[in-house]
Amino acid sequence: MKVTPLADRILVKRLEEKEVKKGGIIIPDTAKEKPQEGEVIAVGGGRLNEAGKRIPVELKKGDRVLMGKYSGTEVKIDGKEYVIMREDDVLAIVG
Repeated sequence: MKVTPLADRILVKRLEEKEVKKGGIIIPDTAKEKPQEGEVIAVGGGRLNEAGKRIPVELKKGDRVLMGKYSGTEVKIDGKEYVIMREDDVLAIVG
């Protein structure tokens, strides 16, 4: 299924964190926090300003981003979990 976010929204797939931390401690699934890093899967066309001119989204498909723990809305598409959020909710692009 093809999903295209509207306006300045983006579709992000959370990237899973590694199972073992630096100290060799394995954290069980029930104690893990949601990953704050994700990959942009789809990007909307941009938002309109007061003059009606479209401002394009700075992010592009494939970008790795940092997002807040509780940012966006979680959705399931074809059995996979994604987050739809506004461009403003992205904290940084990971290079």
